[in-house]
Amino acid sequence: MLRLESIRNKLLAFAVLATLIPSCSTAWVSYTHNKRSLGEKITGELQSVSSETAREIDLWLKERLYDLRVFASSYEVSENMDPHAKPGRHALTRLNDYLTSVRERFSDYEALVVMDLSGRAVATSASHAGVVHLPPNWLTDVRANGAALGEPYWDDTQSRVVLIAAVPIRLANGRFMGALTAKLNLGTVDDILKRVVPGPSGQMYLITAQGKVITNSHGGSAEPMRSQLPRATMLALLKRQTTTLEYNGLEQHRVVGALRQIPRLNWSVVAEIPVKTAYEQVIRLRNETALIVTALLLGLGLLGYFLGQLIVRPLDRLRRGAAEVAAGDLAVDLPVTSGGEVGYLTEVFNNMVARLREGREALERLSVTDSLTKLYNRRHLMETLANEIQRCRRHKRVLSVVMIDVDEFKKYNDAFGHLAGDTVLAQVASVLQTATRDVDCVARYGGEEFLLVLPETEAEGATQVAQRIREQLAATEFGDGKITLSIGIAEFPRHGDSPDAVIASADAAMYDAKRAGRDQVASAGRKDSRATRRGA
Repeated sequence: MLRLESIRNKLLAFAVLATLIPSCSTAWVSYTHNKRSLGEKITGELQSVSSETAREIDLWLKERLYDLRVFASSYEVSENMDPHAKPGRHALTRLNDYLTSVRERFSDYEALVVMDLSGRAVATSASHAGVVHLPPNWLTDVRANGAALGEPYWDDTQSRVVLIAAVPIRLANGRFMGALTAKLNLGTVDDILKRVVPGPSGQMYLITAQGKVITNSHGGSAEPMRSQLPRATMLALLKRQTTTLEYNGLEQHRVVGALRQIPRLNWSVVAEIPVKTAYEQVIRLRNETALIVTALLLGLGLLGYFLGQLIVRPLDRLRRGAAEVAAGDLAVDLPVTSGGEVGYLTEVFNNMVARLREGREALERLSVTDSLTKLYNRRHLMETLANEIQRCRRHKRVLSVVMIDVDEFKKYNDAFGHLAGDTVLAQVASVLQTATRDVDCVARYGGEEFLLVLPETEAEGATQVAQRIREQLAATEFGDGKITLSIGIAEFPRHGDSPDAVIASADAAMYDAKRAGRDQVASAGRKDSRATRRGA
C-alpha cells in the first residue's frame, strides 16, 4: 500500500490523479460523443436506404398492376372473353396466344392466367394453369378495389418466390367477366435490394407482416421462405420506424437495423448493418484511448516520482507546454504554482500563448471573410458551393444561386468617392444578411457583385428572396442617391451541373436583368417570364 507521508509520494499520487481524472473524463466524453454521432449517421443511412427501397418496390408493384390493367382492357382479352362475339374454341386459342406473347415480352411475369367468375382458369400463357394462390376474397377485391394480391409463396416449378396479382376483366359494356392474374417473379425486387445494400457487410430484407423473409440482398428470391424475424423484434421495429434498433439478426449476430413498411403490400423493408462493423471506429477509438491513458499515467507517474521535489518540475512543465505550442496546440494554459522567476516565466508564457491563439483566430476569420463587408469571401463561397452541390447530388436535392450586382456602381463611385462607395457596399451586405437564412451562404463575389447560395431552394423560392432583397434595398436610405440591384438566379442542376456552370447561368441571368433595364430579377433560361421590376 502506498504511504503518503513523504512529499515524493504525495506528488506522485497527485500526478496520477491529476492525469487520470481529466484523461478518463475526456476519453469518456469523446467516446460517447463519437458513438452518438456515428449512431446518428448510421440511423440516417439506414432510414434513407429502407425508405428509398420501400418507394422503389411500391412503384414496381404499381407499374405491374398498371400493365395488367392495360392487358386486361385490351381488345384481344375482352373480345375473346365475350361468349357472343366468336366461337368459344377459337376465342380461347387466340386468348392463349395473346397471353403467351405478352409473357414473352415482359420478364417480370412468370405466367398469365385468365380466370372466370367461378375461379376456373380458362386461358393461360403456360402449358397448364397450375394452382393460382389468391386469397379467398379475391373476387370481391378485384370487383371492388380493381386489384387483388395474394401472399408470396415458394413456387417449386420456378424455384423462386412468386406473387400472384389479379385485375378485373370487363367487356365494353362494363360487364364483369373475370380476372386476369399474373404470377410475378421478384427478380426486379432482388436487383433493388442488391443495389441499395448498406455496405459490404450490410443486408436488406423484404419481409411479410408476420416477419417471414420473402427475399434478401444475399440469396434473393431464389432462397426458400424459411427465415423469420422473432415477433418481439418485428414489433419493436414497427414501433420505431423513425429510428434504428439493435437486435439479434437472422444469423443470431448483433445488428443495427431500420424498418420501413410498404402499405400496398403489407410488407416491410429491413436494412441491417452488423454492430461490429457499424461501431468499428468507436471501438478502435476506445482501445486507442485506453492505451494512450495508460501510457500517459506511466510516464507522468515516473516523472512525478523522480523529479517532483526539484525545480526542474515547473521548468519541465514549461518545456512540455512549449512543445505543444510548437506542434500547433494553442489551447495550452499552464498553472502558475509558484512565485519568483519561474512563476513570472510561466505567466509570460501563458500570455504569449493567449496572444498567439488570438492571432490565429483572427487569421482564420480573415481567411474566409471580406474585410469591407464582413461577408464570406470568394474562396470560402466556392468551397461552400462545391460541398453543397455534392450534397445535392448525393440526396437528389436542389439549390439556387443568386448573383447580385449594384447598378451603375462605377458612376456612383466616380461621383461621390470611394468612401461613399464602400458605405454602399457595406449597407448592401447588411441588407443581404437580413433577408437571408442562417443556412444560406452570403458572400462578396468581387467588386460590387455579391452571390448567395440558397440550399434546398428552387428558382421560384430564390426569386421571392431576390425580390425581398431588392425591396429592402429600395427602402434603405442612401444620402448621395438611389441604389438599385440587378439580380440573376440559377438553379442546380437545372441550369448547371457544376459550381462554375450554375454561377455562369446566374451571371448570364443577371446580365439579362441589366439589359432589360436594371433594377430587376431574372431567372436563367426563362428571361421573359422571370424578369420583374419594382411595382410590376
